[in-house]
Amino acid sequence: MPHIYETDGAAIYRASFATIRAEADLTRFTPEEEIVAVRMIHASGMVELARHIRFSPTFARKARAAIEGGAPILCDARMVSEGITRARLPAGNEVICTLQDPGIADFAARIGNTRSAAAVELWRSRLAGAVVAIGNAPTALFHLLNLMEDPAFPRPAAIIGCPVGFVGAAESKVALVAGNPAPWCIVEGRPGGSAIAVAAVNALASRKE
Repeated sequence: MPHIYETDGAAIYRASFATIRAEADLTRFTPEEEIVAVRMIHASGMVELARHIRFSPTFARKARAAIEGGAPILCDARMVSEGITRARLPAGNEVICTLQDPGIADFAARIGNTRSAAAVELWRSRLAGAVVAIGNAPTALFHLLNLMEDPAFPRPAAIIGCPVGFVGAAESKVALVAGNPAPWCIVEGRPGGSAIAVAAVNALASRKE
């Protein structure tokens, strides 16, 4: 017997977001935050993710304003940079991932850290006013936070801090919230990932589900 399933893409889209709104508790989010949270839930397939999504008070407004103003988007992994829908970006924003730049592996060995952390060093000239999207590597987030301990180090407009994993992911998010170096968005604990970080960027860029 053939499988019977929904084949209308628009209908799937509508039903997906209707299910999220029916099953997820979105009451604590502002209208601007809710758009981002719903996209993040959609990317994860887990309505329970809503309980773990947190925003600093100005995150949604400042991150959206930065993107609309043409700010670059700095990504920790190619899975993040490639997932961002260029057509959604309102100002032809540059999407940057330095993980595969020449010399990163050697530089990582010199500083005794991961390639993801080393790649953050190459953000220096683009970081001021940028939107940072970290969806993979806790070491990238930790290294960025360490660099920003220097008051003179450039500050991004906003940080999407959603690294995933069992070593350092939860702790890096706690450190981001505690340090509060820029407006932030996190998924508490171990969950996160490139798809969730991408969803946040795309939601901020489009202002709609």
